[in-house]
Amino acid sequence: MVQPGDVVTVHAGVYRERVSPPRGGTSDAMRIVYQAARGEPVEIKGSEVIRDWVQVREDVWKVTLPNSFFGSFNPYRDLIRGDWFNAKGREHHTGAVYLNGDWLAEAAKVEDVLKPTGETPLWFGKVEADSTTIWAQFKGVNPNEQIVEINVRQSVFYPNQPGCNFITVRGFTLRDAATPWSPPTAEQIGLIGTHWSKGWIIESNVISHSICSGVALGKHGDNFDNTSANSADGYVKTIERAHAFTIPWTRENIGHHIVRNNNISHCEQAGIVGSLGAAFSTITGNTIHDIHVRQLFTGYEQAGIKLHGAIDTDIRGNHIYRAYRGLWLDWMAQGTRVSGNVFHDNSAEDIYVEVNHGPFLVDHNLLLSSRSLLDMSEGGAYVHNLITGKIDNWFDMKRLTPHMQSHSTAIAGLTVTQGGDNRFFNNIFVGQGLPGDTPLRTVNPQRSITGFGLWVYDTRDFLLQAGGNVYYYGAQPYSKESNPVILPSTNPNVKVVVEGGQTFIQFNFGPELKQVSTQPVTTALLGKAKIAGLAFENADGSPLQIDEDYFGRRRNKSHPTPGPIEDPSLGNLKLNIW
Repeated sequence: MVQPGDVVTVHAGVYRERVSPPRGGTSDAMRIVYQAARGEPVEIKGSEVIRDWVQVREDVWKVTLPNSFFGSFNPYRDLIRGDWFNAKGREHHTGAVYLNGDWLAEAAKVEDVLKPTGETPLWFGKVEADSTTIWAQFKGVNPNEQIVEINVRQSVFYPNQPGCNFITVRGFTLRDAATPWSPPTAEQIGLIGTHWSKGWIIESNVISHSICSGVALGKHGDNFDNTSANSADGYVKTIERAHAFTIPWTRENIGHHIVRNNNISHCEQAGIVGSLGAAFSTITGNTIHDIHVRQLFTGYEQAGIKLHGAIDTDIRGNHIYRAYRGLWLDWMAQGTRVSGNVFHDNSAEDIYVEVNHGPFLVDHNLLLSSRSLLDMSEGGAYVHNLITGKIDNWFDMKRLTPHMQSHSTAIAGLTVTQGGDNRFFNNIFVGQGLPGDTPLRTVNPQRSITGFGLWVYDTRDFLLQAGGNVYYYGAQPYSKESNPVILPSTNPNVKVVVEGGQTFIQFNFGPELKQVSTQPVTTALLGKAKIAGLAFENADGSPLQIDEDYFGRRRNKSHPTPGPIEDPSLGNLKLNIW
């Protein structure tokens, strides 16, 4: 019954259903809003409570359910599969078992469940002609006296058809979904997803426990899903089909979503995923954590945020930690801005930019994991960041990937990624007390180069621009950088401190930050990305001027302080960053 302009207010309770809006709004002013009543806890779950467990032995219990219980979708028959998915030599299903809100891990075979319970309790499911049996380990408890749930629905909030525009989802707890693997070449179904639409606002929700992805902003489905043979050519064909789809991939039809102030966790593919459909969007103020930490399966789509085609997308002010990768921008990051985010304790790296040709901007971020940046792109600008982990520099001379027309989804051309057309201005680099330039004499320039600081760009004839950077504690500059400040023995002791649910950064910088020769970063300073031939500018086409720091304070107009914070007080500081 809901029509454009209506507001649906949901009162306190646990709702076990999938919400599939039949229509969207007609404009930003005439959207359809789904919201939790103010101050009332509202949960929408893709799971059901299961009782009548029968004890098999010690901690092992089982339950048998008729297949009619699941209807047309049985997650314990539904295999995880798709392009760029790696099952690690076994089967994985989209089902799950939860004990008091925490999920158990799927076993490879029932015999594993019958063994003594280890650190991670296991479950195993078997689907027969008329019934489904689930065995599970419940260490030291009777599951019939606890809250035990199993996945029964593929998604929690997701339209059945594309083109449901201008929907707001606000204030809910959304959890427990049997989501499928979401490669860039197939329909991307998340625990909550936009299904190839425009203008959604997903805000102030708690989103957790998705077998694959939490928030999906991405691609529609078609008859060619998962037929790319994991190839670049296959994904180029996917882009071509998106342009020719009934709702074509254009600025007028797709994207423009706002995802803000959500807590997204416990997803085993991505916290936020989006192939093409996240263009022209804003992702801001989210806390994203515990993403792909179990690693029962693997592949090439796992990150706190994983986007293809993030054209003119603003990723700002997010806190991403305990993820496999923090942010992965893969293909067509053009006009993309990554600003003021905090990354730490991510196992692979904080940011991975893959086969993009720019221009894209990474500014005022705190990159605090052991590897800060994996760079297999060109046309990037890295400005006023704090970088305490290693940088990896790769290139890709095999895949032809697109660069786009200005502020558009239209492909301007395809080219390989030679790398190096990057700019690094006014950053702070911190090493680990080791001389960062030693490997220069031994490293093979045809392989990836890894190290603290910008010397990793010295082994090939790159078009790197660098200035105003500070290098602490073994981090080393690009050899052609003029007047870098190098402090090889100075350790600023950068640490992440979590106290009382708040995150602080602790550091000890000295007066050297005020002595660095810097200049304001503008469109004129950054020039044009070589391949795309386009200037670094705002998404609306206006000139870029980096004149505010991490906290939104005005920067010195002629001599900005290196790093994310303008003119910090000197000495041992602990700043509340989240």
